[in-house]
Amino acid sequence: MQFTTPLIEGRLVRRYKRFLVDVLLDDGRTITATCPNTGSMLGLAAPGAKVWLSESDNPKRKYRHTWELVENDLGGGATLVGINTGHPNKVVAEAIKAGRIAPLKGYANIKGEQKYGRNSRIDLLLSDDARGQAYVEIKNVHLMRKSGRAEFPDSVTERGVKHLQELADMVREGHRAVMLFLVQRADAASFSLAGDIDSNYLAAFRQATAAGVEALAYRCRITPAEIVVDRKIPMELS
Repeated sequence: MQFTTPLIEGRLVRRYKRFLVDVLLDDGRTITATCPNTGSMLGLAAPGAKVWLSESDNPKRKYRHTWELVENDLGGGATLVGINTGHPNKVVAEAIKAGRIAPLKGYANIKGEQKYGRNSRIDLLLSDDARGQAYVEIKNVHLMRKSGRAEFPDSVTERGVKHLQELADMVREGHRAVMLFLVQRADAASFSLAGDIDSNYLAAFRQATAAGVEALAYRCRITPAEIVVDRKIPMELS
């Protein structure tokens, strides 16, 4: 996924009301931008962090800028982290079409945001006359507390538990169901679940995979110009 306009650099002043950030731009202006992430953003919202914003020319928007990337360093060197949870579906769909996610190759059709389950929408529905349907739920991952190991979730997620249960329901109905964790940081060598943050999610994940839900973790390559799926990383689950 390429950014449609060049990103603007600055330094984070503060994040507040979950959806807003103040940023000191490199040209000296301080602006308020939208934060497209409802999670805790643990370790990524420290004042002074280097950030990148996109800019919209939509006159109906109250805030023209959107927070996209933040620089993070856990001791192994600075890396860019994608925090916009609105991008993963597009990033994954492009990767599937390009054949970069091998377990999901071979489907003739890809549709996004299709109704299913308990009044929900699946992120991607893959279908093929020969292979049937595959329900793909995508979770954005950016938490890293130990160098090299990405984790999910970064806060309690009742909605995430519901999605796992609905994926298990699809398996019981005879379909394929996949939970794909998209790690928006290139320094991740492995992926794990943060059971200490949300033990209910960990329990629901174990129940879902025992029911036949597949789990995949892929990390991204990120620059201020684009976000693309890089490669699969191992899942370390206890």
